[in-house]
Amino acid sequence: MRYLFLVGGLFLVAFTAGCTSSPSLRTDSSTSAIRAAEEVGASEVPRAALHLQLAREELDRARSLSEKGKKEEAASQLLRAEADAELAVVLSQEQDEKAEAEKAMERVRQLQRDNR
Repeated sequence: MRYLFLVGGLFLVAFTAGCTSSPSLRTDSSTSAIRAAEEVGASEVPRAALHLQLAREELDRARSLSEKGKKEEAASQLLRAEADAELAVVLSQEQDEKAEAEKAMERVRQLQRDNR
C-alpha cells in the first residue's frame, strides 16, 4: 500500500511538472559570453564596448519576449546577444594584440637606433 502511494505521488509530481508552461528561457550561453567579454575588458575598447552593450540589451529583450510567451523571438535575441558578446571578445583581443605588436615594433626600432 505504501509503495502504491509513493508511486502515485511520484506520478502526480511528474504529471504536474509536465503540465507547467513551456521551459524557461535558457540564457546560460549568452550570459557566459557577456561575462567573458566583460572579463577581457571589452568595455574599455570602444568598438567592443558597443557590441557588449548590444549583447546586454538583446539579453534583456530576450527575457522580456520570453515573459510575453514569444519564445522563438526570444531565442533569436539570445543568439544575437551571444554573437555580439563573442564579437566584443574578439574586438577586445584584437586591440590587445595591436597594442602588443606596436610595443614590439617600438622595441625593434629602439634596438635599431641603439645599434647605429
